[in-house]
Amino acid sequence: MDDSAERLSRLFSPEGPLAAAIAGFRARAQQVDMALRIGEAIAANRVLVAEAGTGTGKTFAYLAPALLSGGKLIVSTGTKTLQDQLFDRDLPIMRAALKVPVSIALLKGRANYVCPYHLERNRRDGRFLTAQDAADLRAIARFARATHSGDKAECVEVREDAAAWASAVSTRDNCLGQDCPNVKECFVMQARRTAMAADVVVVNHHLFFADLMLKGEGMGELLPSCNTVIFDEAHQLPETASLFFGDSLSTAQVLELARDTRSETMAAARDCVPLIDETRALEKAAKDLRLVFGPEPMKFSVAQAMRREGFEKQIAALSETIHRFTAILEKQAERSEGLANCLRRGRELGERLADWRKHDEQGAIRWVEVFSHALVLNATPLDVADVFRQQFAGHPRAWIFTSATLAIGTDLGHYCQELGLAGLEPPPLTGVWGSPFDYGEQALLYAPAGMPDPNSPLYAEAVAKIALPLIRAAHGRTFVLCTSLKAMRRIHELLAAALEQDEETLPLLLQGEGSRSELLERFRRLGNAVLVASQSFWEGVDVPGDALSLVVIDKLPFAPPDDPVLAARIEHMKKQGLSPFLHYQLPRAVISMKQGAGRLIRSEHDRGVLCICDPRMVGKPYGKAVWRSLPPMRRTRDPEAAVAFLEKLPPPRTAA
Repeated sequence: MDDSAERLSRLFSPEGPLAAAIAGFRARAQQVDMALRIGEAIAANRVLVAEAGTGTGKTFAYLAPALLSGGKLIVSTGTKTLQDQLFDRDLPIMRAALKVPVSIALLKGRANYVCPYHLERNRRDGRFLTAQDAADLRAIARFARATHSGDKAECVEVREDAAAWASAVSTRDNCLGQDCPNVKECFVMQARRTAMAADVVVVNHHLFFADLMLKGEGMGELLPSCNTVIFDEAHQLPETASLFFGDSLSTAQVLELARDTRSETMAAARDCVPLIDETRALEKAAKDLRLVFGPEPMKFSVAQAMRREGFEKQIAALSETIHRFTAILEKQAERSEGLANCLRRGRELGERLADWRKHDEQGAIRWVEVFSHALVLNATPLDVADVFRQQFAGHPRAWIFTSATLAIGTDLGHYCQELGLAGLEPPPLTGVWGSPFDYGEQALLYAPAGMPDPNSPLYAEAVAKIALPLIRAAHGRTFVLCTSLKAMRRIHELLAAALEQDEETLPLLLQGEGSRSELLERFRRLGNAVLVASQSFWEGVDVPGDALSLVVIDKLPFAPPDDPVLAARIEHMKKQGLSPFLHYQLPRAVISMKQGAGRLIRSEHDRGVLCICDPRMVGKPYGKAVWRSLPPMRRTRDPEAAVAFLEKLPPPRTAA
């Protein structure tokens, strides 16, 4: 064993510095073995793909060898929650335990930092929809004068999702860069300078790809000097890469450009009335395009969108309006940096719209996504393997991909293939470490018998009927995770009616009644709540302890077959002679199911029941791939056994 391996083994030992620094720390063989493998990969500048089950302690397992290796380290996470946890807690603990004098920086996307220029301009203009927006902007202005970082997460007076933030931050589109009159006070520039000088930089996947692929800002400068890149929550990378290797144009961007141009015109070219008029025409063109579709959020292929009455007409009208808008703006752009920036944005939007309207793109899926108040024109690559693989060329460095959910069973081939890692030379190293939790004792997997076909119109009723006795036995403490918003709302409605009829007082929460963080805080605090939720609660949600003892999943999480991106990828794979179901749809569903199931057992003291209602898990041959990829829980089809397991749990500790 070499010196670094010995040091790692001592670090994680029961008598080591981590045990001394962290109350309740326990040495885990999986954690030590994973740390040693990562250390070897870093030393050899190799690619390593590593699945580590819940409770392995993978964060410390990769931080220890990475910090000991020296050189610059970039850690990229899937969520800002983990990003903050790494910066605020895990990295300082590991730095102190190892006694390594490394500097650490946190780098977020620009929308997370107050922009002094836009804050002052919008505060001065004083155009607010509500009194609350005005009060929030005043609070943000006070925060901006006192803060060192400008990170809006530190502004406790104003909610992170408050509407006023849109007037207090910049976007990639409206940032003036070095031409900004407030550039010396810019918190984004300050954060990037700090990151350039730091030994360890913590980012998230969106920022990593946005900066790497679009403009080469920030990450484009950081990457050449780094020795190791670690992707935590790496199961999210294929989707994130698809987003950023593709292109999109949103009506929200058009509306923002119109508003910004109008504001800049009032400040620097008030006499140019035609430009003010043209900003309103631009807003109307964007809104008219959105109104082609109904109020419900939906996705459409290009062919489906083109069949929609008025779509082609409004696309052409938007294109013509952008052209007219930029023609007028060209004559005014020299009057301020802000107007010059608006001209650049207008030209870019016009070019992207023209590109999207072309019918000859190769390897891209063109589709339309409709939201409540916006419409997005997307061009998504059929696969990201080739473009992702290009990132490994050039400067030699180690790349570590890790998550609790990457493998199908113990096979990482699907993940490596999807990201283009399988074609690398030398090929990637791989490792799968199971959870140290005793799932056989701590958890029960219940697959109810007699469930109807998942496509049955009465399927939601059957799920609610299965869930009710389990919820009662668990005294609440339940997540009901649904695969669609429609099913979520119907199951919530049925559970509410049943609980009210029996005069039961369990708190029943619904996704959308508040922000995700607010709902989670209420769920934890109440101690006996039931939360009915959809896709956004399937991952990145941590409720250790007895506040969560039951997870009910309505269906296997297959992507809807009418999804335009999925439909195009299915057709593409068929042409290649591959089975889309076996090579794409099933692996994706298994990974999603592992994420949802992973909400249940979060510590060695947790106990609970995972109820998967979908009869296909037992009745279809491919169902084995699902349950064999789940943690090794005891299994039952007997409802009484599931109820008995829950009734034996200690009663909940409810909020006073």
